[in-house]
Amino acid sequence: MSNQKSAATPEAVTRDHNARKQVAVNRRARHEYEVLETLDAGLVLVGTEVKSLRAGHVNIQDAFCRVENNEIWIYNMHVRPYEQGNRYNVEPLRKRKLLLHDWEIQQFRRETEQKGFSIIPLQLYFQRGFAKMEIALARGKKLYDKRESIAEKDRTREAQRQAGSRE
Repeated sequence: MSNQKSAATPEAVTRDHNARKQVAVNRRARHEYEVLETLDAGLVLVGTEVKSLRAGHVNIQDAFCRVENNEIWIYNMHVRPYEQGNRYNVEPLRKRKLLLHDWEIQQFRRETEQKGFSIIPLQLYFQRGFAKMEIALARGKKLYDKRESIAEKDRTREAQRQAGSRE
């Protein structure tokens, strides 16, 4: 008999340092846009914004990104002021800087200079204690593309329904 503890203690199983804690998702983005490429970017936050994000008081539905002076900025991301923040709160709709490598910024800048491409946020999450955002290079869908994707979802849902009823 050995006196060693087992490696699968309950604390070790529940705490994964690389796990993502999802805060907000832009569900409309995949419907409105055709996602071509995604990147994970850090966020520059000030004051009590982090506490407000951890509480889930953020909206990225209308948010978009722009490349300015070799930096990527996110606009229209609404972070509700923290209730106990008093004078340390900042404006809810201010522009926020995204942290990316220079080569990633240059690649997105080249792509967005082409007609019809834009940078949109897909989701906001915490990983290893840092606020991160998954952004995507996307092209806007036409109306017939949206109808086609809805029809494809309906077909797969119907196929799954029939496969479930046969069992």
